Parts: sequence; structure tokens; C-alpha cells
Amino acid sequence: MTSAEWMELEEISQLKTYRKWPISLEKGSGAWVEDTDGKRYLDLYGGHCVAFLGHNHPAVVQAVKDQADKLLFYSNAVYSPARARASAALAALAPKGMGNIFFINSGAEANETAMKMARKATGRSGIVAMEGDFHGRSLGALSVTWQAAYRKGHESSFGPVTFVPFGDAEKTCAVILESKPAAVIIEPIQSTSGMRTAPVSFFKAVAGACKEAGSMLIMDEVQTGVGRTGAFTYSQVVGIEPDMITLAKSLGGGVPVGAVLISDEVAATVNYGDQGTTFGGAPLAMAAVEATLKALVDEGLTERSVQIYDLFEKGCTERGLRVQGAGCLVGIDFGRPMGVFVTGLREKGILVGGSADPNIMRLMPPGVLTDEEIELFFTALDQVTALAMEVVS
Repeated sequence: MTSAEWMELEEISQLKTYRKWPISLEKGSGAWVEDTDGKRYLDLYGGHCVAFLGHNHPAVVQAVKDQADKLLFYSNAVYSPARARASAALAALAPKGMGNIFFINSGAEANETAMKMARKATGRSGIVAMEGDFHGRSLGALSVTWQAAYRKGHESSFGPVTFVPFGDAEKTCAVILESKPAAVIIEPIQSTSGMRTAPVSFFKAVAGACKEAGSMLIMDEVQTGVGRTGAFTYSQVVGIEPDMITLAKSLGGGVPVGAVLISDEVAATVNYGDQGTTFGGAPLAMAAVEATLKALVDEGLTERSVQIYDLFEKGCTERGLRVQGAGCLVGIDFGRPMGVFVTGLREKGILVGGSADPNIMRLMPPGVLTDEEIELFFTALDQVTALAMEVVS
């Protein structure tokens, strides 16, 4: 079947979600994917920021194959060597004092779990979230997601949530100290908003206000975590100690999995039966997590993420384009609508994403990206820019 035929078949039975790109992918290796017609694409989008190890990393593939030969699934009702190894590996990389781990299936679940734990630990219900944040589309996570397009029609189901301006330390701290919420949740690099960041001083001020108010600080590192931004978590980059950190996306090397890293203080408030999951921590996903974390360390991908950002920043600066983000989370501000560039690059075999800001392109490249592949991006971008200028003139 051709790509067009596969797309038509999928449309027959699939519920509408995204307006999909007109490609049908079936293979991947490293920074590259291939469609059902045999066309290859340099993937700087990573399937929503998942493929930090690149596609089909051989160590992850082998670990999954080996585990599949042993035991595909059993729930948390029993102990599992695969889960024990993955948990130990993750605890070793987690910030000090946050080696208490709850494995689940997705980033949205991780964020909902963290808020649930904060409400129990504090005996409070209010949550403070940031304008521009995205935390997921399930009902609890959606309550702290800023974008109106996602929230519309569900508002009556949300708990008490107060949104504050991202990066405004004075206003955020004032709200925290006055309302004393159960938790403050922050997406430290706002991906869908165009890789927006805030100064280190903002995070430190909010952490201090949370401590003073007795509120839990939750860092949503579903995208920033697992080595993408120059440290294992962005919390370590900015030098704060949150109460909980949520992870997903890159954690399983392409296999769906999420996790919450929990401080010793918060973990002490959790009793048997407070949390539960059927598929979370299943052996197949745990084998992928263990292999992913080992590859992350062995291949120095955390350090490489900083080099990759520097190379993108250099190339963009040379072209008069502003860059924001960190590591392998890159937002490129074109200063004008960039949809034509996203489409043009895809036609030239390079996958990139848009954002809620129509001027900002998002790149979420793998840590295995080479200097030569970055040059391919800029060569294609120059060609697309030249074509766009011809159309304008």
C-alpha cells in the first residue's frame, strides 16, 4: 500500500485528534525516519519530544526483545527484577533526596498523581499554575493547562486553580503567600508556547515562597527531564529542590512510560493503597527505561544536548533569528508567521513543529544528532527562506 492508502485506512476508524502531517511513517533509526513510500526525513520533532535517544536505539530495542521473551506483563501486585533495576537506575540519576519513584504510563498521569499527593500531604486543595503551561489533556492535568482551546467546555469540572504570569516572581510569590495552595506546578520550559523560559531567579523565588507557605512545588519535567537540558532534570540546571518532579517523553526511549520523583518528606505521607496502577511499572516498559538511562550516561547525551543547542543558536544568530529554550528544546523566533517554513522543511525531508506562538518554530532533536545533520537543517532552511522571499517579491 502507498502512504496515501495507509492514511486513508487510518482515517476510517481513528477518532479525530491532531491535524496530521500528510506522511505515514513505518521505520526509524537514529535521527531519521522513513515513510511507507521510502522517503526519509531528518526528525527534529521526535514524535512530540520522545526520541531523545533517536529512533530504535539498538540497546533499547534489544532490551525490549529480551524482556518480551521472558515476561510481557504482570502488575505491581508482585515484585519484578526489571522494575527493581529500572527504579534503581532512575533513583541514581534523580536529584538528591528524590529517589522515591512511582512509575505510571504518561506525563498527564504523572502530573495528576503529583497534584493528588500534594493535596493529601498538605490537606489543601488549591493549585497555582503558570500562564502558558501545558500539563496534559486528561481532566486533572487539563485543569492546570493554560491554553483556552484545550480547556473550553470542561471548565465546570476543574478544581480551584489560579494562573499567574510565567516569569513574574513578584506576582507569583504574592499569590502563593496569600492563598497558600496545596501546590505550585511549573513547566520550566514552556514547549507548546514556543520554548519560553524564565530566569533562574524566578524559580528560586517561587521555591522559597512555596517553602514559606507550606506549599508543594511540582516541576513538570515531562519534556525537560531525562537529560535534554544539560542535567538530568532542569531543576538541577536552575539549582532548586522541588517536592516532586514528573517525567515521561524521553524516559522509555520510545516506549510509553511516566514517573514521579518524590522527595523523602512527601513520600513519608504516602500509605499503602494511596496510589495504584495496573500497567505502570510493567516489565516491558521497565526494560526500556533501564536501557534508556544506561545509554544516556554511556553516550554522554546530557552533555551533547548543550552542544546541540549552541550549534542551533550559532546558526540562527548568523541568520538574524532569535533562539530560546535549552539543550535539545529549541524555539526559533522568525519574527513573522513561520508556518511556511515548517511546511517547506517537511517537503525537503526535515520534520519540525510549530507552537502556540505563530512566529516560533519548535525543534526537539535527539541527543544523537550530528553536526552534519544540523548543517543539513540550515542548508534546507536557507533554501526554504529563499523560496519564501521569491514569493513575497
